[in-house]
Amino acid sequence: MFDRLTRLREVARWMGPSWLAGAIAAGPATMASLLTAGAAFGYDLLWVVVLSAVLGTLAQYLSMRLGLLTERGIVAAVERHLGGGWAWVLVVDAVLAAGLAQLVIMKGLADVTAALTGIDARVAGVGWALVLAVGLAGGGYRVAELGAKVLVAGVVLAFVATLSAVPVDATAALGGLVPAVPDGGALLVAGILGGAVHVTLVTMHTYTVRARGWTREDHAAATLDVVGSMGVAFGAYSLAIFLVAASVLGGTPDVTAVAAGRALAPVAGASAEWLFLLGLLGAAVSTLGGNTVVPPYLVADRLGWDTDVEDPRYRALLAGTALASAAGAFLGGAFFPLLVLVIAFGLVATPFALAVVLYLLNDPAAVPSVNGRLANLAGGALLAIVVAVNVARLRERVALSGGAGALDLAVLAFAVVTGAATLLVLGKLWRRSYAPGRRRRTDSDSR
Repeated sequence: MFDRLTRLREVARWMGPSWLAGAIAAGPATMASLLTAGAAFGYDLLWVVVLSAVLGTLAQYLSMRLGLLTERGIVAAVERHLGGGWAWVLVVDAVLAAGLAQLVIMKGLADVTAALTGIDARVAGVGWALVLAVGLAGGGYRVAELGAKVLVAGVVLAFVATLSAVPVDATAALGGLVPAVPDGGALLVAGILGGAVHVTLVTMHTYTVRARGWTREDHAAATLDVVGSMGVAFGAYSLAIFLVAASVLGGTPDVTAVAAGRALAPVAGASAEWLFLLGLLGAAVSTLGGNTVVPPYLVADRLGWDTDVEDPRYRALLAGTALASAAGAFLGGAFFPLLVLVIAFGLVATPFALAVVLYLLNDPAAVPSVNGRLANLAGGALLAIVVAVNVARLRERVALSGGAGALDLAVLAFAVVTGAATLLVLGKLWRRSYAPGRRRRTDSDSR
């Protein structure tokens, strides 16, 4: 028994970078999407939940591989092999998505804190922003990683325990594994998938593997880290929340945080709402801790600064990002619907980042060992699915609203710009590696 515990401690000690991504993925926005989907459509979207864990693992694997093989953050790699202009496009793309998510998640954290303590949500938001700034600017990556491990593991265990106490309709669940999008369900498909495949996760992982000190020799450990966090922990988290929601809340189209808390009643009884709010609080804290480092990583890398708290410029940027998130506490509206919308917006920003990762992983000048055919097929399928979900979501939104409003037009314009950039990058990849008459180069050709 002692030897087994020792091995578990050793595993926990070296695992880390992907758990930080898992902490963001297993955040309140994903929780809101899963709960709303299960409540509104029962088990019908179970296939998306399973697919999100698989595709999230694939996206993190490709990102991890890029970080290890280039030994650079993604922005520096793009600047060197695609050019400075493309690097700025990636920075703007990711910072917009991460910044919007930061504000809405802070609103959720502030509102939950207010519900638990009675403190005014705006005061709570300012307080959390200060805690975030001091903690991250003082401790940097290690603080975020430690918090991610503890909070993600705790949230997963809480919902798995709840799942064991609720009746799951096995027949209906099996039917939910058949891919189909019910009317009005495209936004929730985008929300669920966007929780696992998101531009912030794709970009940040190239930095966190380096912050951990991993090199090309740690490829096996880094792969296990990705599978353990995104494939196992995030997958269990997503399945447990969705199945609980479908079993207990099925037939409830408009879910609030209070109503969602009742899903835990089979385990927690009268304390269900409090337990759920505490879980939501933990998810929000862990997500903000990870999400806060993303814009500073990208901006600092583009400006040539060190992406470490030892560099006072990066530390100031990190603290400033944390403090700016306090503005989210002053947003109006219910935060559950906002969380679903913001994660769906992040999915719109993701195809460009995926295209960039695939381009660099197929460039012998960027990596010593380019992607094999299987990795490229999987990456291409991932990109195609994300694009298809984005298109379906935008079409549904316009159809349901009876036309494009100002917000829809803004999102559409963003999608058109990033879509055009994605096509240009993929075109460059095709011309260099796959155009007729050209033999695809490998790293052996360049030696």
